Amino acid sequence: MVDLQSQYAKIQNTVDARISEVLKSATFINGPEVHNFQKELENYLGVKHVIPCANGTDALQIAMMGLGLQPGDEVITADFTFAATVEVIALLHLTPVLVDVDPIDFNISIDAIKKAITPKTKAIVPVHLFGKTANMEAIMEIAAEHNLFVIEDNAQAIGANYTYKDGSKKKAGTIGHAASTSFFPSKNLGCYGDGGAIFTNDDDLAHKIRGIVNHGMYVRYHHDVVGVNSRLDSIQAAVLSTKLTHLDLYNKARQEAAKKYNAAFANEKNIITPVICDNCDCHVFHQYTLKVLNVDRDQLAAFLNENGIPCGVYYPIPLHSQKAYADERYNESDFTVTNQLVKEVISLPMHTELDDEQIAFITSKVIEFINR
Repeated sequence: MVDLQSQYAKIQNTVDARISEVLKSATFINGPEVHNFQKELENYLGVKHVIPCANGTDALQIAMMGLGLQPGDEVITADFTFAATVEVIALLHLTPVLVDVDPIDFNISIDAIKKAITPKTKAIVPVHLFGKTANMEAIMEIAAEHNLFVIEDNAQAIGANYTYKDGSKKKAGTIGHAASTSFFPSKNLGCYGDGGAIFTNDDDLAHKIRGIVNHGMYVRYHHDVVGVNSRLDSIQAAVLSTKLTHLDLYNKARQEAAKKYNAAFANEKNIITPVICDNCDCHVFHQYTLKVLNVDRDQLAAFLNENGIPCGVYYPIPLHSQKAYADERYNESDFTVTNQLVKEVISLPMHTELDDEQIAFITSKVIEFINR
């Protein structure tokens, strides 16, 4: 699914040298590499504050802590996503409110958000799923109308651009009151271990979050807020700093691969391919995810595996059906899109090193199964 070895081979000399410098300096925590990467990412995103942390899940939790959400506050998010998004809501004793998604881009449904708002609602967490930006203009309008916070879950879409109705653009993760991202190795910008970050343009919120990530300290041994221990280590920062210079090229390679996939499947009526924007910068294809119709998706996955083609089902079970997050408040009729997607979606290999021969082989096998 992801060829990190080939990607590393192309940047090996630089990565190895920068890691070696960290080892020589022994500045493993909050060293110069971390601060350099923070500034580089702020400049790349056009955001005032990047606060690195240990992983993407921590990033989302810390953003919620920084915003002062309290137990019992309702937080609206998508039913069709990875569990980390709802996990942190539950961990903070907030009330998760799961809603359905759009059938075209799989992102949170604007109509479903509107229907879910109650007097207890305090925040919306849109997930830029699979690398495609959610409808942030509409979400921010709803948030302003109801005085809600917006926390973007940007774990899968770093580098993507959101285009407003007037044609202006902002990077995903820089639009809401705060955002989180993950640097898990398979991400579009991934390190060689765990890592994450919080983004915000709010100076006061950034200050609070900088304390939270470091045990609530601004001055050593002075604990001003309740905090956690969540820091990006210097070795990972060195890797990320190196890879950030290639991120646009990495994303372009994914976009080009997606176009080739789409072209190969263009005449297959039982394959619904991802929508590609006109200029293709609203989607950075963390995953390339199809909907397959009138076939057994699980049998297709088995067939691809038998032919040496890795694939993934993201996600096989809706969050509202997970044992940990089941709630009598939920009605199946409110999740018609999600309940259908979990039966139809399948993700094909997607990474920076895909070549035409690999894409041709993968697509031929999918078509072979669909039409047999």
